[in-house]
Amino acid sequence: MTDVRVRFAPSPTGELHIGGARTTLFNWLFARKHGGKMILRIDDTDKQRSSPEFLKTIFTSLNWLGLDWDEGPEVGGEYGPYFQSERLEIYHSEAQRLIKEGKAYYCFCTPEELQAEKEERRLQGLPPRYSGKCRRLSPEERKEKMAGQSFVIRILAPEEGQTIVDDLIRGPVVFENDLFDDFIIMKSDGLPTYNFASVIDDAKMEITHVIRGEEHLSNTPRQQIIARQLGYSIPRYAHVPMILAPDHTKLSKRHGATSVHEYREMGILPEALINYLALLGWSPGEDREIMSMDELIDSFSLEKVSKNPAIYDLKKLIWLNGHYLRTMELETIVLRALPFFEKDDILSEKVASYQEKERNRIIEKVVDLVRDRVKTLQEVVEASDYFFRDDFAYNPKGVEKHFRHKNAAGILDEITKTLSQVEPFAAATIKEELEGLSRRLNVSLGQINLPVRLAVTGRTMGPDLLEIISFLGRDEVLARLKRAKQLLIQS
Repeated sequence: MTDVRVRFAPSPTGELHIGGARTTLFNWLFARKHGGKMILRIDDTDKQRSSPEFLKTIFTSLNWLGLDWDEGPEVGGEYGPYFQSERLEIYHSEAQRLIKEGKAYYCFCTPEELQAEKEERRLQGLPPRYSGKCRRLSPEERKEKMAGQSFVIRILAPEEGQTIVDDLIRGPVVFENDLFDDFIIMKSDGLPTYNFASVIDDAKMEITHVIRGEEHLSNTPRQQIIARQLGYSIPRYAHVPMILAPDHTKLSKRHGATSVHEYREMGILPEALINYLALLGWSPGEDREIMSMDELIDSFSLEKVSKNPAIYDLKKLIWLNGHYLRTMELETIVLRALPFFEKDDILSEKVASYQEKERNRIIEKVVDLVRDRVKTLQEVVEASDYFFRDDFAYNPKGVEKHFRHKNAAGILDEITKTLSQVEPFAAATIKEELEGLSRRLNVSLGQINLPVRLAVTGRTMGPDLLEIISFLGRDEVLARLKRAKQLLIQS
Protein backbone atom coordinates (compact mmCIF):
# COMPACT_ATOMS: atom_id res chain seq x y z
CA MET A 1 0.00 0.00 0.00
CA THR A 2 1.15 3.56 -0.75
CA ASP A 3 2.50 5.41 2.26
CA VAL A 4 -0.66 5.90 4.28
CA ARG A 5 -1.54 9.38 5.50
CA VAL A 6 -4.79 9.86 7.40
CA ARG A 7 -6.18 12.81 9.30
CA PHE A 8 -8.59 13.77 12.02
CA ALA A 9 -9.88 17.32 11.65
CA PRO A 10 -12.02 18.41 14.61
CA SER A 11 -13.55 21.84 15.05
CA PRO A 12 -12.83 23.45 18.45
CA THR A 13 -16.48 24.35 18.87
CA GLY A 14 -17.18 21.72 21.52
CA GLU A 15 -15.67 18.83 23.43
CA LEU A 16 -14.48 15.63 21.79
CA HIS A 17 -17.50 13.32 21.67
CA ILE A 18 -17.49 9.57 21.31
CA GLY A 19 -18.31 9.79 17.60
CA GLY A 20 -15.23 11.90 16.97
CA ALA A 21 -13.15 9.76 19.30
CA ARG A 22 -14.22 6.60 17.45
CA THR A 23 -13.35 8.25 14.11
CA THR A 24 -9.94 9.27 15.47
CA LEU A 25 -9.35 5.75 16.75
CA PHE A 26 -10.18 4.14 13.39
CA ASN A 27 -7.84 6.57 11.62
CA TRP A 28 -5.14 5.95 14.21
CA LEU A 29 -5.45 2.16 14.02
CA PHE A 30 -5.39 2.25 10.21
CA ALA A 31 -2.25 4.40 10.20
CA ARG A 32 -0.47 2.26 12.77
CA LYS A 33 -1.50 -0.97 11.04
CA HIS A 34 0.01 0.20 7.74
CA GLY A 35 3.02 2.04 9.13
CA GLY A 36 1.53 5.36 8.04
CA LYS A 37 1.15 8.85 9.47
CA MET A 38 -1.64 10.27 11.60
CA ILE A 39 -2.25 13.98 11.02
CA LEU A 40 -4.24 16.24 13.34
CA ARG A 41 -5.71 19.28 11.62
CA ILE A 42 -7.88 21.88 13.31
CA ASP A 43 -10.88 23.20 11.37
CA ASP A 44 -11.16 26.50 13.21
CA THR A 45 -12.52 28.89 10.60
CA ASP A 46 -15.71 29.35 12.66
CA LYS A 47 -14.21 32.01 14.90
CA GLN A 48 -17.47 32.83 16.68
CA ARG A 49 -17.96 29.30 18.01
CA SER A 50 -14.33 28.18 18.30
CA SER A 51 -12.59 28.59 21.64
CA PRO A 52 -9.13 27.84 23.10
CA GLU A 53 -10.83 25.97 25.95
CA PHE A 54 -12.46 23.49 23.59
CA LEU A 55 -9.19 23.09 21.69
CA LYS A 56 -7.35 22.31 24.92
CA THR A 57 -10.04 19.79 25.89
CA ILE A 58 -9.70 18.04 22.51
CA PHE A 59 -5.91 17.76 22.91
CA THR A 60 -6.28 16.54 26.50
CA SER A 61 -8.88 13.94 25.54
CA LEU A 62 -6.82 12.56 22.65
CA ASN A 63 -3.71 12.36 24.83
CA TRP A 64 -5.66 10.67 27.62
CA LEU A 65 -6.92 8.06 25.14
CA GLY A 66 -3.36 7.46 23.94
CA LEU A 67 -4.15 8.61 20.39
CA ASP A 68 -1.04 10.54 19.47
CA TRP A 69 -0.44 12.26 16.14
CA ASP A 70 2.63 12.38 13.93
CA GLU A 71 1.96 15.82 12.45
CA GLY A 72 -0.13 18.71 13.65
CA PRO A 73 -0.40 21.16 16.53
CA GLU A 74 2.22 20.77 19.27
CA VAL A 75 4.38 18.45 17.12
CA GLY A 76 4.67 20.36 13.83
CA GLY A 77 5.37 18.84 10.42
CA GLU A 78 6.33 19.80 6.89
CA TYR A 79 2.74 20.17 5.64
CA GLY A 80 1.64 22.91 8.04
CA PRO A 81 0.22 25.15 9.19
CA TYR A 82 -2.26 22.74 10.75
CA PHE A 83 -4.89 25.31 11.72
CA GLN A 84 -7.27 26.24 8.91
CA SER A 85 -7.40 29.80 10.21
CA GLU A 86 -3.71 30.07 9.30
CA ARG A 87 -4.25 28.72 5.76
CA LEU A 88 -6.63 31.36 4.39
CA GLU A 89 -4.15 32.61 1.79
CA ILE A 90 -3.97 29.10 0.35
CA TYR A 91 -7.76 28.92 -0.03
CA HIS A 92 -7.94 32.39 -1.61
CA SER A 93 -5.17 31.51 -4.03
CA GLU A 94 -6.84 28.29 -5.15
CA ALA A 95 -10.20 30.04 -5.53
CA GLN A 96 -8.62 32.69 -7.74
CA ARG A 97 -6.94 29.99 -9.82
CA LEU A 98 -10.33 28.38 -10.46
CA ILE A 99 -11.77 31.74 -11.53
CA LYS A 100 -8.89 32.37 -13.93
CA GLU A 101 -9.33 28.90 -15.39
CA GLY A 102 -13.07 29.47 -15.87
CA LYS A 103 -13.99 26.78 -13.33
CA ALA A 104 -15.52 29.13 -10.75
CA TYR A 105 -17.18 32.53 -10.78
CA TYR A 106 -18.34 35.39 -8.60
CA CYS A 107 -22.00 35.34 -7.59
CA PHE A 108 -23.73 38.55 -6.48
CA CYS A 109 -27.21 37.16 -5.89
CA THR A 110 -28.83 38.37 -2.67
CA PRO A 111 -30.51 36.00 -0.20
CA GLU A 112 -33.86 37.41 -1.33
CA GLU A 113 -33.11 36.63 -4.98
CA LEU A 114 -32.01 33.12 -4.13
CA GLN A 115 -35.14 32.51 -2.06
CA ALA A 116 -37.32 33.75 -4.92
CA GLU A 117 -35.57 31.37 -7.33
CA LYS A 118 -36.04 28.49 -4.92
CA GLU A 119 -39.75 29.25 -4.53
CA GLU A 120 -40.24 29.48 -8.29
CA ARG A 121 -38.62 26.07 -8.80
CA ARG A 122 -40.75 24.62 -6.02
CA LEU A 123 -43.91 25.81 -7.76
CA GLN A 124 -42.66 24.14 -10.94
CA GLY A 125 -42.12 20.88 -9.05
CA LEU A 126 -38.35 21.11 -9.43
CA PRO A 127 -35.70 20.53 -6.75
CA PRO A 128 -34.30 23.74 -5.22
CA ARG A 129 -31.06 24.73 -6.87
CA TYR A 130 -29.28 27.84 -8.02
CA SER A 131 -29.94 28.81 -11.63
CA GLY A 132 -26.35 29.78 -12.31
CA LYS A 133 -27.32 33.15 -13.74
CA CYS A 134 -24.13 34.84 -12.49
CA ARG A 135 -22.20 32.44 -14.74
CA ARG A 136 -23.44 34.49 -17.65
CA LEU A 137 -22.47 37.96 -16.46
CA SER A 138 -20.30 39.92 -18.87
CA PRO A 139 -16.88 41.16 -17.65
CA GLU A 140 -18.32 44.69 -17.51
CA GLU A 141 -21.32 43.63 -15.43
CA ARG A 142 -19.07 41.68 -13.10
CA LYS A 143 -16.69 44.62 -12.67
CA GLU A 144 -19.57 46.99 -11.93
CA LYS A 145 -21.11 44.68 -9.32
CA MET A 146 -17.78 44.03 -7.60
CA ALA A 147 -17.39 47.75 -7.00
CA GLY A 148 -20.27 47.90 -4.55
CA GLN A 149 -21.83 44.49 -3.88
CA SER A 150 -20.85 41.60 -1.69
CA PHE A 151 -20.25 38.30 -3.41
CA VAL A 152 -19.53 34.64 -2.97
CA ILE A 153 -17.54 32.35 -5.24
CA ARG A 154 -19.29 29.37 -6.80
CA ILE A 155 -17.71 26.42 -8.54
CA LEU A 156 -18.94 25.20 -11.91
CA ALA A 157 -20.49 21.84 -11.19
CA PRO A 158 -21.23 19.25 -13.89
CA GLU A 159 -24.88 19.29 -14.97
CA GLU A 160 -24.97 15.79 -16.43
CA GLY A 161 -23.59 12.37 -15.64
CA GLN A 162 -22.75 10.90 -12.28
CA THR A 163 -20.26 11.33 -9.47
CA ILE A 164 -19.33 7.97 -7.98
CA VAL A 165 -17.87 7.69 -4.50
CA ASP A 166 -15.87 4.47 -4.31
CA ASP A 167 -16.29 3.93 -0.60
CA LEU A 168 -14.04 1.37 1.08
CA ILE A 169 -16.85 0.33 3.44
CA ARG A 170 -20.00 0.79 1.36
CA GLY A 171 -18.71 0.12 -2.11
CA PRO A 172 -19.64 2.43 -5.02
CA VAL A 173 -22.18 5.10 -4.06
CA VAL A 174 -23.68 6.87 -7.08
CA PHE A 175 -24.82 10.52 -7.09
CA GLU A 176 -26.59 12.06 -10.08
CA ASN A 177 -24.86 15.31 -11.02
CA ASP A 178 -28.14 17.08 -11.80
CA LEU A 179 -28.73 17.09 -8.03
CA PHE A 180 -25.94 19.64 -7.58
CA ASP A 181 -26.03 23.30 -8.44
CA ASP A 182 -22.99 25.55 -8.68
CA PHE A 183 -22.35 25.41 -4.96
CA ILE A 184 -20.46 28.01 -2.95
CA ILE A 185 -16.76 27.49 -2.22
CA MET A 186 -15.91 30.93 -0.76
CA LYS A 187 -18.39 32.80 1.43
CA SER A 188 -19.10 36.53 1.41
CA ASP A 189 -16.95 37.01 4.53
CA GLY A 190 -13.93 35.70 2.64
CA LEU A 191 -13.83 32.37 4.44
CA PRO A 192 -13.87 29.03 2.62
CA THR A 193 -16.72 26.59 2.92
CA TYR A 194 -16.06 23.36 4.79
CA ASN A 195 -15.91 21.31 1.59
CA PHE A 196 -13.51 23.65 -0.20
CA ALA A 197 -11.06 23.96 2.69
CA SER A 198 -11.12 20.23 3.40
CA VAL A 199 -10.37 19.27 -0.20
CA ILE A 200 -7.46 21.70 -0.43
CA ASP A 201 -6.01 20.66 2.92
CA ASP A 202 -6.34 16.95 2.15
CA ALA A 203 -4.52 17.48 -1.15
CA LYS A 204 -1.80 19.77 0.18
CA MET A 205 -1.18 17.44 3.13
CA GLU A 206 -1.13 14.42 0.79
CA ILE A 207 -3.89 12.59 2.65
CA THR A 208 -4.36 9.14 1.11
CA HIS A 209 -7.42 7.95 3.05
CA VAL A 210 -10.30 9.97 4.49
CA ILE A 211 -11.94 7.90 7.23
CA ARG A 212 -14.91 9.69 8.78
CA GLY A 213 -18.53 9.37 9.88
CA GLU A 214 -21.24 8.50 7.39
CA GLU A 215 -22.90 11.87 8.01
CA HIS A 216 -20.14 13.23 5.73
CA LEU A 217 -21.03 10.91 2.84
CA SER A 218 -23.30 13.56 1.31
CA ASN A 219 -20.34 15.98 1.27
CA THR A 220 -18.12 13.60 -0.64
CA PRO A 221 -19.48 14.07 -4.21
CA ARG A 222 -19.08 17.83 -3.84
CA GLN A 223 -15.56 17.33 -2.55
CA GLN A 224 -14.75 15.10 -5.51
CA ILE A 225 -16.13 17.75 -7.89
CA ILE A 226 -13.91 20.37 -6.23
CA ALA A 227 -10.88 18.08 -6.37
CA ARG A 228 -11.37 17.40 -10.09
CA GLN A 229 -11.75 21.09 -10.90
CA LEU A 230 -8.55 21.80 -8.97
CA GLY A 231 -6.73 18.95 -10.69
CA TYR A 232 -6.11 17.05 -7.46
CA SER A 233 -5.94 13.31 -7.05
CA ILE A 234 -8.86 11.98 -5.01
CA PRO A 235 -8.14 10.16 -1.73
CA ARG A 236 -9.83 6.90 -0.83
CA TYR A 237 -12.93 7.41 1.27
CA ALA A 238 -14.32 5.25 4.07
CA HIS A 239 -17.48 6.34 5.86
CA VAL A 240 -17.95 4.58 9.19
CA PRO A 241 -21.47 3.93 10.53
CA MET A 242 -23.31 6.27 12.84
CA ILE A 243 -23.53 5.61 16.56
CA LEU A 244 -27.16 5.44 17.64
CA ALA A 245 -28.80 5.30 21.05
CA PRO A 246 -30.31 2.01 22.29
CA ASP A 247 -33.70 3.21 21.03
CA HIS A 248 -32.11 3.74 17.58
CA THR A 249 -32.46 7.51 17.79
CA LYS A 250 -29.66 10.04 17.54
CA LEU A 251 -27.33 9.77 20.51
CA SER A 252 -27.72 12.67 22.93
CA LYS A 253 -27.07 13.61 26.55
CA ARG A 254 -30.34 12.04 27.64
CA HIS A 255 -28.75 8.68 26.85
CA GLY A 256 -25.82 9.35 29.19
CA ALA A 257 -22.38 10.90 28.83
CA THR A 258 -21.39 11.73 25.26
CA SER A 259 -18.00 13.44 25.55
CA VAL A 260 -14.67 11.82 26.32
CA HIS A 261 -14.19 14.31 29.16
CA GLU A 262 -17.44 13.16 30.78
CA TYR A 263 -16.40 9.51 30.61
CA ARG A 264 -13.09 10.41 32.22
CA GLU A 265 -14.94 12.24 35.00
CA MET A 266 -17.13 9.15 35.52
CA GLY A 267 -14.05 7.08 36.21
CA ILE A 268 -13.88 5.21 32.92
CA LEU A 269 -10.38 3.97 32.08
CA PRO A 270 -8.91 5.00 28.71
CA GLU A 271 -8.09 1.37 27.91
CA ALA A 272 -11.73 0.39 28.43
CA LEU A 273 -13.08 3.29 26.37
CA ILE A 274 -10.67 2.53 23.51
CA ASN A 275 -11.67 -1.14 23.61
CA TYR A 276 -15.36 -0.19 23.59
CA LEU A 277 -15.09 2.41 20.82
CA ALA A 278 -13.20 -0.03 18.59
CA LEU A 279 -16.12 -2.46 18.76
CA LEU A 280 -18.68 0.20 17.79
CA GLY A 281 -19.13 -0.68 14.15
CA TRP A 282 -16.07 -2.91 13.79
CA SER A 283 -15.48 -6.53 14.65
CA PRO A 284 -12.24 -8.53 14.63
CA GLY A 285 -14.16 -11.39 13.06
CA GLU A 286 -13.81 -13.54 16.15
CA ASP A 287 -15.77 -13.83 19.37
CA ARG A 288 -13.45 -11.42 21.19
CA GLU A 289 -14.47 -8.48 23.33
CA ILE A 290 -11.36 -7.75 25.40
CA MET A 291 -8.57 -6.39 23.21
CA SER A 292 -5.43 -4.43 23.98
CA MET A 293 -4.27 -1.58 21.77
CA ASP A 294 -1.62 -3.81 20.18
CA GLU A 295 -4.26 -6.46 19.43
CA LEU A 296 -6.52 -3.81 17.91
CA ILE A 297 -3.73 -2.58 15.65
CA ASP A 298 -2.94 -6.10 14.55
CA SER A 299 -6.58 -7.00 13.80
CA PHE A 300 -7.95 -3.74 12.40
CA SER A 301 -9.10 -3.45 8.81
CA LEU A 302 -11.69 -1.31 7.07
CA GLU A 303 -13.12 -4.43 5.42
CA LYS A 304 -14.43 -5.49 8.83
CA VAL A 305 -16.21 -2.20 9.51
CA SER A 306 -19.98 -2.58 9.32
CA LYS A 307 -22.28 -0.55 7.08
CA ASN A 308 -25.01 -0.67 9.71
CA PRO A 309 -25.36 1.80 12.60
CA ALA A 310 -23.56 0.93 15.81
CA ILE A 311 -25.73 0.87 18.93
CA TYR A 312 -24.41 2.65 22.00
CA ASP A 313 -24.55 0.47 25.11
CA LEU A 314 -23.41 2.14 28.33
CA LYS A 315 -23.85 -1.10 30.29
CA LYS A 316 -21.31 -2.83 28.07
CA LEU A 317 -18.82 0.00 28.50
CA ILE A 318 -19.24 -0.17 32.29
CA TRP A 319 -18.80 -3.95 32.15
CA LEU A 320 -15.59 -3.58 30.14
CA ASN A 321 -14.35 -0.97 32.58
CA GLY A 322 -14.98 -3.33 35.48
CA HIS A 323 -12.93 -6.00 33.72
CA TYR A 324 -9.99 -3.64 33.32
CA LEU A 325 -10.25 -2.57 36.97
CA ARG A 326 -10.09 -6.18 38.10
CA THR A 327 -7.15 -7.15 35.89
CA MET A 328 -4.99 -4.03 35.70
CA GLU A 329 -1.84 -3.62 37.79
CA LEU A 330 -2.76 -2.27 41.22
CA GLU A 331 -0.10 0.41 41.02
CA THR A 332 -1.67 1.73 37.81
CA ILE A 333 -5.17 1.78 39.28
CA VAL A 334 -3.95 3.70 42.33
CA LEU A 335 -2.41 6.38 40.13
CA ARG A 336 -5.65 6.61 38.12
CA ALA A 337 -7.86 6.63 41.23
CA LEU A 338 -5.85 9.15 43.26
CA PRO A 339 -7.41 12.25 41.59
CA PHE A 340 -10.86 10.88 42.48
CA PHE A 341 -9.86 10.41 46.12
CA GLU A 342 -8.50 13.95 46.19
CA LYS A 343 -11.51 15.44 44.39
CA ASP A 344 -13.94 13.92 46.89
CA ASP A 345 -11.65 14.73 49.83
CA ILE A 346 -11.88 11.12 51.00
CA LEU A 347 -8.38 10.61 52.38
CA SER A 348 -7.98 11.34 56.07
CA GLU A 349 -5.53 14.07 57.05
CA LYS A 350 -3.24 11.40 58.44
CA VAL A 351 -3.09 9.37 55.21
CA ALA A 352 -2.90 12.48 53.03
CA SER A 353 0.13 13.65 55.02
CA TYR A 354 2.12 10.47 54.38
CA GLN A 355 4.96 10.36 51.91
CA GLU A 356 3.75 9.43 48.42
CA LYS A 357 5.10 5.88 48.56
CA GLU A 358 3.45 5.08 51.89
CA ARG A 359 0.20 6.81 50.93
CA ASN A 360 0.00 4.86 47.67
CA ARG A 361 0.76 1.60 49.50
CA ILE A 362 -2.23 2.17 51.78
CA ILE A 363 -4.53 3.10 48.89
CA GLU A 364 -3.29 0.07 46.95
CA LYS A 365 -4.36 -2.21 49.79
CA VAL A 366 -7.82 -0.62 49.88
CA VAL A 367 -8.26 -0.79 46.10
CA ASP A 368 -7.31 -4.46 46.16
CA LEU A 369 -10.06 -5.10 48.71
CA VAL A 370 -12.85 -3.31 46.81
CA ARG A 371 -12.04 -3.61 43.11
CA ASP A 372 -13.95 -6.86 42.56
CA ARG A 373 -17.12 -5.02 43.59
CA VAL A 374 -16.79 -1.84 41.53
CA LYS A 375 -16.83 -0.90 37.86
CA THR A 376 -15.49 2.68 37.73
CA LEU A 377 -12.79 4.70 39.46
CA GLN A 378 -15.51 6.84 41.02
CA GLU A 379 -17.05 3.70 42.49
CA VAL A 380 -13.64 2.75 43.89
CA VAL A 381 -13.74 5.94 45.95
CA GLU A 382 -17.38 5.51 46.95
CA ALA A 383 -16.69 1.95 48.08
CA SER A 384 -13.60 3.00 50.06
CA ASP A 385 -14.59 6.02 52.11
CA TYR A 386 -14.93 4.16 55.43
CA PHE A 387 -11.33 2.98 55.22
CA PHE A 388 -10.19 6.57 55.62
CA ARG A 389 -13.03 8.34 57.46
CA ASP A 390 -15.20 7.51 60.45
CA ASP A 391 -17.92 10.12 59.92
CA PHE A 392 -19.92 7.90 57.58
CA ALA A 393 -23.67 7.41 57.83
CA TYR A 394 -25.11 4.04 58.81
CA ASN A 395 -27.28 2.09 56.39
CA PRO A 396 -30.85 2.74 57.70
CA LYS A 397 -32.11 -0.77 57.00
CA GLY A 398 -29.01 -2.20 58.64
CA VAL A 399 -29.60 -0.07 61.73
CA GLU A 400 -33.18 -1.31 62.02
CA LYS A 401 -32.13 -4.92 61.65
CA HIS A 402 -28.91 -5.06 63.68
CA PHE A 403 -28.99 -2.14 66.14
CA ARG A 404 -32.66 -1.92 67.13
CA HIS A 405 -33.34 -5.34 68.67
CA LYS A 406 -33.21 -5.88 72.44
CA ASN A 407 -29.93 -7.82 72.44
CA ALA A 408 -28.03 -5.37 70.24
CA ALA A 409 -26.32 -3.40 73.01
CA GLY A 410 -25.23 -6.53 74.82
CA ILE A 411 -23.84 -8.12 71.66
CA LEU A 412 -21.89 -4.94 70.82
CA ASP A 413 -20.45 -4.91 74.34
CA GLU A 414 -19.31 -8.53 74.00
CA ILE A 415 -17.81 -7.86 70.56
CA THR A 416 -15.95 -4.83 71.93
CA LYS A 417 -14.60 -6.84 74.86
CA THR A 418 -13.48 -9.68 72.60
CA LEU A 419 -11.73 -7.45 70.06
CA SER A 420 -10.01 -5.45 72.79
CA GLN A 421 -8.35 -8.62 74.08
CA VAL A 422 -7.59 -10.64 70.93
CA GLU A 423 -3.89 -11.23 70.30
CA PRO A 424 -2.44 -10.85 67.78
CA PHE A 425 -4.91 -8.48 66.11
CA ALA A 426 -4.87 -10.30 62.77
CA ALA A 427 -7.48 -11.84 60.49
CA ALA A 428 -6.94 -15.45 61.58
CA THR A 429 -7.13 -14.85 65.34
CA ILE A 430 -10.00 -12.35 64.98
CA LYS A 431 -11.94 -14.99 63.03
CA GLU A 432 -11.29 -17.59 65.70
CA GLU A 433 -12.36 -15.30 68.57
CA LEU A 434 -15.55 -14.10 66.86
CA GLU A 435 -16.55 -17.69 66.09
CA GLY A 436 -15.93 -18.54 69.75
CA LEU A 437 -18.05 -15.58 70.83
CA SER A 438 -20.98 -16.74 68.70
CA ARG A 439 -20.82 -20.13 70.37
CA ARG A 440 -20.68 -18.63 73.88
CA LEU A 441 -23.64 -16.36 73.20
CA ASN A 442 -25.47 -19.13 71.35
CA VAL A 443 -26.13 -16.89 68.35
CA SER A 444 -25.27 -17.31 64.68
CA LEU A 445 -21.97 -15.98 63.38
CA GLY A 446 -24.00 -13.58 61.23
CA GLN A 447 -25.47 -12.03 64.39
CA ILE A 448 -21.90 -11.19 65.36
CA ASN A 449 -20.34 -10.27 62.03
CA LEU A 450 -23.17 -8.15 60.62
CA PRO A 451 -23.30 -5.71 63.57
CA VAL A 452 -19.51 -5.45 63.41
CA ARG A 453 -19.61 -4.68 59.69
CA LEU A 454 -22.31 -2.06 60.19
CA ALA A 455 -20.41 -0.48 63.08
CA VAL A 456 -17.04 -0.23 61.34
CA THR A 457 -18.20 0.54 57.77
CA GLY A 458 -21.77 1.85 58.00
CA ARG A 459 -22.74 -0.76 55.42
CA THR A 460 -24.31 -4.19 55.33
CA MET A 461 -22.20 -5.50 52.45
CA GLY A 462 -18.63 -5.14 51.28
CA PRO A 463 -15.23 -6.80 51.15
CA ASP A 464 -14.11 -9.51 53.56
CA LEU A 465 -14.88 -8.26 57.08
CA LEU A 466 -11.73 -9.72 58.61
CA GLU A 467 -9.59 -7.92 56.04
CA ILE A 468 -11.35 -4.65 56.84
CA ILE A 469 -10.87 -5.08 60.59
CA SER A 470 -7.21 -6.00 60.32
CA PHE A 471 -6.61 -3.07 57.95
CA LEU A 472 -8.24 -0.53 60.28
CA GLY A 473 -6.41 -1.77 63.37
CA ARG A 474 -7.62 -2.38 66.92
CA ASP A 475 -7.86 1.25 68.10
CA GLU A 476 -9.90 2.40 65.11
CA VAL A 477 -12.23 -0.62 65.25
CA LEU A 478 -12.88 -0.12 68.97
CA ALA A 479 -13.54 3.58 68.43
CA ARG A 480 -16.10 2.77 65.75
CA LEU A 481 -17.78 0.17 67.95
CA LYS A 482 -18.03 2.82 70.67
CA ARG A 483 -19.61 5.25 68.21
CA ALA A 484 -22.16 2.61 67.22
CA LYS A 485 -22.97 1.95 70.88
CA GLN A 486 -23.59 5.68 71.42
CA LEU A 487 -26.08 5.58 68.55
CA LEU A 488 -27.92 2.81 70.37
CA ILE A 489 -27.98 4.77 73.62
CA GLN A 490 -29.27 7.92 71.93
CA SER A 491 -32.02 6.17 69.99
